Amino acid sequence: MNAFFRFARTLCTGALICIGLVVLLANAASAAPSGSMPAPAAKYNYYVSPDGSNSNPGTESSPFQTIQHAASVAVPGTTVHVGKGTYAGGFRTTISGEANARITYVSTVRWGAKIVPPVKSATHTAWDNRGSHVDIVGFDVDGRGSITGMPWLHGIYNGGSYVSIRNNQVQHIATRSGCGGAGASGIGVDSYYKGVNSDVIGNSVHDVGTPGCKYTKGIYLNTTGRIQNNVVYAIGGAGIQLWHDANRATISNNTVVASTSGILVGGGDYYHTKGPNDYTRVHNNIVFDNKFGITEHGWTGKNNTYRNNLVFQNPLADWALRNGLKHTGTISQAPQFVSYGKPNAVPDLRLLPSSPGIGKGISAQTPPVDINGKARKIARYDVGAFQR
Repeated sequence: MNAFFRFARTLCTGALICIGLVVLLANAASAAPSGSMPAPAAKYNYYVSPDGSNSNPGTESSPFQTIQHAASVAVPGTTVHVGKGTYAGGFRTTISGEANARITYVSTVRWGAKIVPPVKSATHTAWDNRGSHVDIVGFDVDGRGSITGMPWLHGIYNGGSYVSIRNNQVQHIATRSGCGGAGASGIGVDSYYKGVNSDVIGNSVHDVGTPGCKYTKGIYLNTTGRIQNNVVYAIGGAGIQLWHDANRATISNNTVVASTSGILVGGGDYYHTKGPNDYTRVHNNIVFDNKFGITEHGWTGKNNTYRNNLVFQNPLADWALRNGLKHTGTISQAPQFVSYGKPNAVPDLRLLPSSPGIGKGISAQTPPVDINGKARKIARYDVGAFQR
């Protein structure tokens, strides 16, 4: 049985929820067009291929074999081009770029470079980035596979500042590790190492954690930053969660479905700030068919805004805000996806022309393009990750 069907069956608590959950398979196909990933102009270029060797010079004709080796020789202004193929994960990147000379790791084909568990895992994390001014673009981090050693609890973890995690797929993380208090996440942006201002944009994150485990998150932001244009589903806990030092964050134009919680905005257990989580903006999201919709927890401020979100069919609570806050412009109807409700088909989570979310977004915090790079229509912004 497909893993998502098993997850959906576990979450079902009533007929209406089951209709939405059991039909939702995997929206990877609708979130990721095929083709080459554009790489930024760079002063220095290294190339990586599964058929390469770390004793090579790292040129296009004579590439390195591992991402970690390329990272060890990178300097500010470097782009590491990673060719299509399979790579063992469980590595750390530590070198920082600069504001005008970033270090970029890019899969030359979107989701073509697949990061999988090694035969014997020595770490809980697939990709642990500690460098600042870094871009991680277009990879497929897949925690499935028979391994010994430590199970992966985290897909892409970032402790640096001014980092951009874009257009990746992160899947099947912490699905066999039970529900421990240490937590797990598909993409985690942490403040523990004093990281600030990082972005998680245009990713597909799914099948993270065991059903109902509150310690697991799809996308986890603990500092300032932006979470935009992501598709998130089948998460044991929250699809998107803010905690620790999170504040002044932007959560906009995401599609979050089939998880225990949709979007959780919170603050507490602070590392470097005193709280609360305030001036956070939650705009233009679709939060559908989770147990909870959009909620606040811990210490949150009076200046958070919740505007023009489609929030529907989250049976335990569509909304739970604090401090007397009110959501505005909310759409309380089913989103009407292009293909939704066919058990043997991969759903297409773009919106139908009749969707109540078409043209109902607001311009504030709307990214200029959608998850597939399609330009957003000025004065007719759609909610969710896809622009029609």
